[in-house]
Amino acid sequence: MKRNPSSKRIRSSTKSVLRLPDLEHAKAAVLNSLNSADAKWGYCHAIDEFVDWYCSEPRLAFNRIVVLRYRSHLAKALLTRLGEARERNSSGSSARVRASRRWFLFD
Repeated sequence: MKRNPSSKRIRSSTKSVLRLPDLEHAKAAVLNSLNSADAKWGYCHAIDEFVDWYCSEPRLAFNRIVVLRYRSHLAKALLTRLGEARERNSSGSSARVRASRRWFLFD
C-alpha cells in the first residue's frame, strides 16, 4: 500500500544551537518561577555568567557535553581564584574560596 506523501509525520525537533533570544527566553522563564528576590538575583547572576561563556565559545550545541565543559571552566576559574587568594593571604577571601572549593569538590 502506497503512503500519501502529505501524510508523513512532522517531527518536532529541539534546537541544538541556542541563540541569545532563546537563552533570554529561558532565563525569563526561570526567573519568573522564583519567589525570593535573593534567589532571583543569584540565578540571574549565574545565568548571565553562563550566557557570556556560552556566547564566547564557538557555536556549541546545547547538550550534556556543553554542561560538562562549563563545569570544567568553572573549576579552572575557581582554582585560579584559590591561587590568587593564597597570594594575597587575605582571610576573608581565603575563607570564601575554601568554602566554594569544598562545595565544588563534594558536588
